[in-house]
Amino acid sequence: MWKRQPFCRAIKDQGFDVCGFDPSKEGIELASSANPDIRFLNIGVYDQPPEEWLGAFDLVVSTEVVEHLYNPRALPAFAKKVLKPGGHALITTPYHGYLKNLALSVLDKWDAHHTVFWEHGHIKFFSRHTLKKLFEDDGYQTCSFKGLGRLPWLWMTMLMEFKLAER
Repeated sequence: MWKRQPFCRAIKDQGFDVCGFDPSKEGIELASSANPDIRFLNIGVYDQPPEEWLGAFDLVVSTEVVEHLYNPRALPAFAKKVLKPGGHALITTPYHGYLKNLALSVLDKWDAHHTVFWEHGHIKFFSRHTLKKLFEDDGYQTCSFKGLGRLPWLWMTMLMEFKLAER
């Protein structure tokens, strides 16, 4: 039977070297205590990465983060600093395309879905086009797109892969 486990742990258990970071001190303490063999840092995408991380990674994974950023351009910029030339970024964020937004409007679910009362909630809403533009504007090439959850074009989340240009 499949057992749910934290993402970093699952990747580490597949034999990969993993480093994690988060601006939440409490989140880092929780992750570090549960995974003492994984390095976690209390930094965010607005911070400068540690010197030893610069150009050190083949892959950056960001799950459900970009929609919470006041300045989402900080995410591809941070990833660019830590990726090796030709490295990849895997990004997930809630999907907001035309048909999903139309369905929310027709079903009068717009206010519930985009509630302003969710503390620390989503402040940016991405479509496939806008997430692609965010990364391509910073020198990435779009490699793939996959809608996840629910029905096609009403997806809950999207997963996009980007490749950093060779330097």
